[in-house]
Amino acid sequence: MGDLTHSSPLPQPLTPAGRDGLAAILARPERAVIALDFDGTLAPIVPDPEQARAHPDAVPALAALAPKVRSVAVVTGRPAGVAVRYGGLAGVPGLERLVVLGHYGAERWDAVSGTVQAAEPHPGVAAVRAELPGFLDAIGAWRGTWIEEKGRAVAVHTRRARDPQAAFDALRGPLAELAARHGLIVEPGRLVLELRPPGVDKGVALVDYVREVGAESVLYAGDDLGDLPAFAAVDKLRSGGDVRGLLVCSGSAEVTELSDRADLVVPGPPGVVTLLSTLATQLP
Repeated sequence: MGDLTHSSPLPQPLTPAGRDGLAAILARPERAVIALDFDGTLAPIVPDPEQARAHPDAVPALAALAPKVRSVAVVTGRPAGVAVRYGGLAGVPGLERLVVLGHYGAERWDAVSGTVQAAEPHPGVAAVRAELPGFLDAIGAWRGTWIEEKGRAVAVHTRRARDPQAAFDALRGPLAELAARHGLIVEPGRLVLELRPPGVDKGVALVDYVREVGAESVLYAGDDLGDLPAFAAVDKLRSGGDVRGLLVCSGSAEVTELSDRADLVVPGPPGVVTLLSTLATQLP
């Protein structure tokens, strides 16, 4: 779809379930949760994850929308505090009730307290962290790869490799074996393989949060494979009949799995920001 402008009407979802979800948000916004991934959704993908920052219009859009809905939540694989910092989300008028669910829900930051609550880290992460540099060197995969320390997870990026996709494909099996030895799993993403604890994902985090706040509708926007559990969770909520949902894909040529399952596809973070801004203007 083409670029949206803030004065444009809301785009219409392509699916009946998506149109029903959007209608529910518009009808009773005080019962709606707006949940969003960070990287690739609120922030453009960049070669160095430490340089990622929210789209310049993202915070104003969220601040305009948040007071009109039950809650706005950022659901990310990053540490919660990092997402808050890179997003510029702390101390923003209008975002006094913002919640950030980091590490797939293992961490939680809320604007009310300004603090992060978290469970104890999985011991396998420390073991993998120590072993990973030598492991990559031993299999000849160190050149062009880059290790990202994520606190409760460790990620290996291949975006800087000579052939990023070939490096990604070659590493997927060996890293899965390394993760399994330490009780972890591998979560694939956009030219990144994340080694993290099992049993937590964006779907679990999203369902728990929707139930906690008593939402009747939810919009979830994401861009990567790690967002598939959240998409599945919204589908499950919708099938139960008590929660309506709208699935939004922040479009990318690198990942098609989400766009195939989305109710609505927008052109990357700029499209997400415009959707949020337009939605804010449509709500009382």
